[in-house]
Amino acid sequence: MAMPTVLLLKGPFTADDFERLASTGILREDDRVELINGQVVEMSPIGDRHAHCVRRLNWLLTDRLGRTARVDVQNPVVLGEHDVPQPDLIVLRPRPDANRNHPGPSDILLAVEVSDTGLDRDRDIKLPRYAQAGVREVWLVNLPEDQIEIHRAPAGDGYGIVEVKRQGQSLSPLFAPQLVVEVAEILG
Repeated sequence: MAMPTVLLLKGPFTADDFERLASTGILREDDRVELINGQVVEMSPIGDRHAHCVRRLNWLLTDRLGRTARVDVQNPVVLGEHDVPQPDLIVLRPRPDANRNHPGPSDILLAVEVSDTGLDRDRDIKLPRYAQAGVREVWLVNLPEDQIEIHRAPAGDGYGIVEVKRQGQSLSPLFAPQLVVEVAEILG
């Protein structure tokens, strides 16, 4: 069961509307909101363990990938006309116009959501949006259960392959199978 989301403005809005809400000052730069299914919704607050995990992932992936891909933290991605989530971390293929517009599904090599209090929302609401957009791989870092769910092979509004990795195990992203990350390196 998904946690209720707080609607801040009555929609539906498109990705272009969402951008205009920001550029006109209706939404401020420090507002923690995203556009999900045409609705502007408040994001969960970031706790200490969540922030520490995102920092650890950012450092690990940036260090190990070098210039072969770009790691982006808590920035918008445009998945479609009505979806502009802000994943905790994404790995993007390098592209020359990276500073001109938000990345889209074809730019995303890996999306990562780190979840503690918003676990149901991420799993039941955001993951289907990634799948519908064709994002090939999403890692859901499940802090309450101390595990990482790997979602691959998007099909409709879900993923055909879901694996769970726990302490003592390792994982590798599809786009870089030679990159081995220990679960303990992510979860601490």
